[in-house]
Parts: sequence; C-alpha cells; structure tokens
Amino acid sequence: MSFFEPSPILLAFIFVQRFVFFEVLGLIALLRLIVGRGIARVPALLTLLISLAAIFATFAPVLNLQSLPLYADIARLMASGGGMVLPLVASAVFATSLVLPQRHWRWIDPVHVVGMLAFLGLWVATRV
Repeated sequence: MSFFEPSPILLAFIFVQRFVFFEVLGLIALLRLIVGRGIARVPALLTLLISLAAIFATFAPVLNLQSLPLYADIARLMASGGGMVLPLVASAVFATSLVLPQRHWRWIDPVHVVGMLAFLGLWVATRV
C-alpha cells in the first residue's frame, strides 16, 4: 500500500464511523425509549438526541444545511479526538441504562456492547 492507497480497514472504519454507528445506536436507543419505563428512558433519549445530531452533521453538507447555527459546533465535536469522542460519549451515555431498573428488552444491551466492541476493534485495527 502506498500513501495514496488507504488500507481497506481504514476505509471500513471511516464508513462505519460516518454511516453506520450513529444510525444503529440511534435505532437501539429509540427501541429502549419506546419499550423502557421510568428512568431507563433518560439515557436512551440523550443517546437518541446525540445520534440525531451526529446524523444531521453527516448529511448537512449534502442537503446544503451547513449554514444552520449548530452545524459548526456539532461538526467540530464529531472531528475531535480523531472522530472518536462523540461515539464514545454517546455509547457511554447509553451504557448507563445497563444498570438502571425498568429497562425492558434486555437483549438490546448485548447488541450495544457487541457493536461498541466491534467499533473499537476496527478503530484499534486502523492504529496498528
């Protein structure tokens, strides 16, 4: 591989980071928000809002919405830490629902953990 030919692992990581991670996390957060009760809905709502903001920042340039007030702040946050800060924060917020009572559909938690471990593994593979 030369400098101008990025590795397939790097391309896969960028694709997952931009077009898969927040969509899947937002979907499972929406499921938890719908079926959860009480306090278990709060982390799901926060995660859904973070995911929607990240999805907005991803597609805003295509839709010519980058002039909206919050776009620059969200895009800067998405780029911070090599693009890993926002996914880790969103996942950590959702992970707090693991210990809260009144969460239903407990299968959502292993799906979240496996997805996050796969995402982190892909990130580590790009660093090696």
